[in-house]
Amino acid sequence: MPPLTLKVKRLPHCHDLPRYATGGSASMDLTAAIKEPLTLEPGMRTRIPVGIIVEIPVGYEGQVRPRSGLADKAGISLTNCVGTIDSDYRGEVQVLVINHGDKAYTFEPGERVAQLLITPVPQVEIVEVEELGESKERGAGGFGSTGRSILAAGNSK
Repeated sequence: MPPLTLKVKRLPHCHDLPRYATGGSASMDLTAAIKEPLTLEPGMRTRIPVGIIVEIPVGYEGQVRPRSGLADKAGISLTNCVGTIDSDYRGEVQVLVINHGDKAYTFEPGERVAQLLITPVPQVEIVEVEELGESKERGAGGFGSTGRSILAAGNSK
């Protein structure tokens, strides 16, 4: 697959442009564009700027995702789980973080705080109908309904 071009404008307080940590990384790391360390107490949330403005191609979105290392070691996540950057947004990218841990966490200037995934998003046409097609395997079964069918079949682990 040929690479997609992501235009990025670096703001004066930017520490680093988005970059892939490894050749197999799906997402690019975003770094904290802060001048001084920022401490986040347990249960608190804040907005951390990353110092860039992006021009995402039409037909794509940017997904801002938490970093698994921060979640594992300190309970740091995003308040909105996954943030969406629309292709027509031209403001600074910011990360909405929350401390789910039991200790204060201090973000350092330039620290990797989140990940950015650029992914295609189709525009869908909404068609209102009176009836929908049948779903043989699931139907209207909701939360946990697929797990019960696995247990009933004796495939629990």
